[in-house]
Amino acid sequence: MITQIKNLSANIDNNFFLIAGPCIIEDEKTTFVIAETLKKITTKLNIPFIFKASYKKANRTKIASFSGIGNNEALVILNKIKTKLKLPILTDIHTSEEAEFAAEYADILQIPAFLCRQTDLLISAGKTGKIINIKKGQFLSAASMKFAAEKVFSTGNKNVMLTERGSMFGYNDLVVDYRNIYEMKKTGLPVILDITHSLQQPNQSEGVTGGKPELIETIAKAGIAVGCDGIFLETHPEPIKSKSDGENMLRLDKVEELLTKLVKIRKTINNLN
Repeated sequence: MITQIKNLSANIDNNFFLIAGPCIIEDEKTTFVIAETLKKITTKLNIPFIFKASYKKANRTKIASFSGIGNNEALVILNKIKTKLKLPILTDIHTSEEAEFAAEYADILQIPAFLCRQTDLLISAGKTGKIINIKKGQFLSAASMKFAAEKVFSTGNKNVMLTERGSMFGYNDLVVDYRNIYEMKKTGLPVILDITHSLQQPNQSEGVTGGKPELIETIAKAGIAVGCDGIFLETHPEPIKSKSDGENMLRLDKVEELLTKLVKIRKTINNLN
């Protein structure tokens, strides 16, 4: 399964794979800048790469929060990234109805953490035959994620990945329990660590999500050390100007330095094994 997913871009050096991109499609120019930069870096470092961007956000705290430029316009941009840059695409879906039309553009459909128990959504996603990435709910034990995967399996689709993205710590903070990676790997499925959403501080003052991006490197290094198969991160040239989740993003010009360090850790782990 891990090999199959890595083969979306490359299967090189038994490296971790990367899922990365902006939180949401804001415009075509910014999206291409991010995708092209990430492709260049990951090609240089031999990291299999999957481009991630949401075409819309359905889980905004406030009604006025930015939720997208329009479904069709955003999906067209994702399709351009896929065809022009020859990159596999991951995007979120929020309803059963979205699964079929998003599958026309995406190679991987992602189930947001707060929807990971929604049976109809998981089954609809599974029926597309696409790879399904299920984010572990902040409220859910790692052991419970096997049941979410089984809902997709019930459709005959065995192409499932699981993503750790932190657990609720009170009302406005998250912590990463690295035991979750160990526990979810018992399923035999690829396990990913989301190193930016794990550092969110949800619903701070004025209903805006905060974060601790200064800890991204620490979280990522620990994830590689304990054996996660992939890393998930959101990035933007100017996170402060991002229209969604800017407070916990990694600035685009810092991505190569981080990934270089992570590759070295992964090579060390591989040599130990």
